[in-house]
Parts: sequence; structure tokens; C-alpha cells
Amino acid sequence: MIDYKADIVEYLKSEIAVIQKLDAEAINDALNLLDQTRLNRKRVYVFGNGGSAATASHMQNDFNKGVSEWIEPKFRFQCLNDNIATVMAIANDISYDEIFRFQLKGQLDPGDVVLAISGSGNSKNVIRAVEYARSLGNQIIGVTGFDGGKLRQLSDISLHVPVASMQITEDVHMLFDHLMMSMFYEKLCIKKYSEK
Repeated sequence: MIDYKADIVEYLKSEIAVIQKLDAEAINDALNLLDQTRLNRKRVYVFGNGGSAATASHMQNDFNKGVSEWIEPKFRFQCLNDNIATVMAIANDISYDEIFRFQLKGQLDPGDVVLAISGSGNSKNVIRAVEYARSLGNQIIGVTGFDGGKLRQLSDISLHVPVASMQITEDVHMLFDHLMMSMFYEKLCIKKYSEK
């Protein structure tokens, strides 16, 4: 039997230290941009690779159902990872580097927001989609770790996790999701929730 306790404590200490360094102002800015996008009845396109794809899908659920159950107008999140047939067709017929940009072409409207997730901040397919969105004037919320990479530089609002650990980075990316969801519950949903 292996005793993991010391390592568990060290991991948790590292995570707490990172959480204490997060930029609350940037999170506040992201909340306001997302809510304004909702009020304007525009879309939020969210995407990423690997664990970030799972986070993107989770965010779509939390905003489109979790928060939107209680408010009008509702959030309009669209996760570009969730149609596997489309993703695989683009990857096979064109390039994996195009799986997000291709889906945005002809879909992205003025006022739509791109919420791009990349632990390294340098995923080629994420960067290509972000550069395309920026060329059209759409705003970018970049969710990153490590040094933030190119995505951090391209973002209008940067939700950055300052740590060289993909595991803690992805933990905190989910914290961003649930924190923002909780803020919207408190500010937008609490009255309607209590009346139901």
C-alpha cells in the first residue's frame, strides 16, 4: 500500500497558492462581457482540445441549462467540440488545425464572443480560430495556463492560471466555469429560483 498523503497535501497547497493569484478583475470583466452578449442575444462559441474540450462542453451545459433555466434572455453557448462527426470530417478532409476555424466561418456574427481554452495557449487549431475571429472584430476570452502562450496575447480578456502544471491549470479552468455560474446564479437567478 502506498501512502500518498504528503503528495496530496502538496498538490492542494499548490492549487490554493495558484487560486490566490487569480485576477478577479479579469473574471469580473468576463462575467460582464458574457452577460452583455446574452442580453444582445448573441452567441458564445467555446472550444478546446483534450481536457479543455471537456471543459468547453461542461461550460455549454452550465450556461445553456444551469443558468439559463432561470433567466430570459438565455445564454447561447455553442461548443465546437460536441459534434464529433463534423470535427472528424474537418480533421480528415482538411486538417485538424482547421476544426474550429472552419466551424466559425459563415457562422460568426458581429457581437458574438469566442471563449477559447488552451492550457499551453499555443494549440494551433485554437489560435487559428481566434485569429479568424479577431479579424472579424469579435471579442476573445482566452482561458490559459503556463505563460499563457499566444492565446493570452490575442485575448481581449485573459483568464490565466499562472502555473506550469496542466492538471492544476485544468482544475482552475473548471473553477472559472463554476465560479462564473455561481455569480450569475446569485445576481440573476436567485429571485426566480426562490419563487419556483
